[in-house]
Amino acid sequence: MTNHQTKSWILNAMVAALYIVLSLLVSVLNLASGAIQFRISEGLNHLVVFNKKYIWGITAGVLLFNAFGPGNSIPNVIFGTGQTLLALLVVAYISPYLPKMWQKMALNTLLFTVSMCLVALELKLTLNLPFWWTYFTTAVSELIIMTVTAPIMYYLDKFVHFNQRIED
Repeated sequence: MTNHQTKSWILNAMVAALYIVLSLLVSVLNLASGAIQFRISEGLNHLVVFNKKYIWGITAGVLLFNAFGPGNSIPNVIFGTGQTLLALLVVAYISPYLPKMWQKMALNTLLFTVSMCLVALELKLTLNLPFWWTYFTTAVSELIIMTVTAPIMYYLDKFVHFNQRIED
């Protein structure tokens, strides 16, 4: 394993750990799972617009939190992690064709908001929550978090340089 690969693994492990910690902080208020999900950690989804290699750390964080955090279940792991991975892969594929960072972040925000239908479906199947209302509440929650964190991540990148941290 090369130094670049080791660095990539370490950074992704740190992203996964940060996702879990931020999710646990919100779970104290019962806002990390269920029909209303204000996971501040979802802001880390914006890392994919800086470099697609962050996909693995974000996905691992979601998987581990959904597997071992509050509201853990196999369907939560499958649907929640699947929703994240699917949205991240689509953003990673499309965003190189967008010239401006705000366009990439807007696409990311939109895709994550729309793809919350998978989380709503999981909550319908497991908790028998009404699909359309649950889709509305989870999508609005995601839209708010992703919209608020986009400028924060953009600003942080000016100092941290996310793309340079995880090299090809």
